[in-house]
Amino acid sequence: MSEPTAVRVPVRDLLRMAVPAVVIGAVCAVTLVALSELAAVLERWLWGGLADRVGVDPDSAPWIVGVLTLTGLAVGLVVRFAPGHAGPDPATHGLVSVPLAPRVLPGLAVAMVLTLAGGVSLGPENPIMAINAALVVTVGARVMPRVHVPAWVVMSTAGTLGAMFGTPVAAALMLSEISPGDRRAPLWDRLFAPLVAAIAGALTSARLADHTFDVELPPYVWGGVRDVALAVAIALAAGGLGLGASYAFSPLHRLFHRVQNPVLLLTLGGLALGVLGVVGGPITLFRGLDQMKVLPERVGTTTALGFLGLAVVKLAAMLVASTTAFRGGRIFPVVFVGVALGFAVGTAFPGVPMALAVGASTTGILVAATRSGWLSVFIAVAVVSDVTLLPALIAAMLAAWVLVANRPELVATPSGPPPAQDPTTT
Repeated sequence: MSEPTAVRVPVRDLLRMAVPAVVIGAVCAVTLVALSELAAVLERWLWGGLADRVGVDPDSAPWIVGVLTLTGLAVGLVVRFAPGHAGPDPATHGLVSVPLAPRVLPGLAVAMVLTLAGGVSLGPENPIMAINAALVVTVGARVMPRVHVPAWVVMSTAGTLGAMFGTPVAAALMLSEISPGDRRAPLWDRLFAPLVAAIAGALTSARLADHTFDVELPPYVWGGVRDVALAVAIALAAGGLGLGASYAFSPLHRLFHRVQNPVLLLTLGGLALGVLGVVGGPITLFRGLDQMKVLPERVGTTTALGFLGLAVVKLAAMLVASTTAFRGGRIFPVVFVGVALGFAVGTAFPGVPMALAVGASTTGILVAATRSGWLSVFIAVAVVSDVTLLPALIAAMLAAWVLVANRPELVATPSGPPPAQDPTTT
């Protein structure tokens, strides 16, 4: 069989796409930051100002259960009555999916803000990816109709990833895995415009907000082959827990969706999340990015079983929130689970460096949750802030990959016949 003819992209075409790519990256970052800040304002009011006015401790069981139940009710009303019904159920989609029609976006944005502000254990990644892709495709198709829809989607994805993680590296790693575009063209020709968008998204986001992942950990000293073996063992244990969640995901989704009324479904989901929040405490609420940075303060006062309990409760909350149709992403809470597992290992076995335990457990469970090796390693390095760990973390990623390869993913596959074509998609 003859090899396909190579295709070279003219330099002028690469440069021609650089300007729209910069605009796309900046717009994706502004959208992310604006909706996140709006959610933060509402969060401060719900969990601070309103609680003070009512005279209730926001960390008390009645408040946690009440706020999360009402959040479920509010999101349910949006999902039931908003135009386009706030988009498709994120549990049945990965990080990137078919662009939505513009009329769906207001409802999806409102549902996302309510989810983030109400303490639900989900992040912004799935909704914001969908919102930015729809905006970019809608405008791009009118301004430059000769550029195909997949190219706009890839640029919006890269710009949003750059904004979300504060660096274009995450976008480069993830896109190199999926290798978008005409594969006859060189990889860096295909990645040129998306990475320009990722750079613009990262720079804009860095000017507007702080999205750092690093957790304060003791200094790490490279331990050689021993540390590689420890990282592999820890990643396999964390990956096994993540794989268990993947096996449970679709059955839970089918179970919860026996309740066909979205208002009732999400209200019950919010109630369940409130109960889990009481069990795990306030630290297990919300997306987990800020909460995981508090975990080092618990070293010395929390046992290994205590850290393990936080990880299990957070994972259970992510499963409930995802499978009951809250509009949010699964990556951020899973990162919290990985960090908490690392603290559990480091506390149980003082001879294991804490940075190694946190990095390896985060890598292992993210491989199970995302099936993206490079993204898992990147996030783990961002958490531990030490590239010395890279050999051990890459070994951990490979071990976790062998464990989860060809196994169920953290995406629901509902039973029954395929749904009819969604009229809200373009």
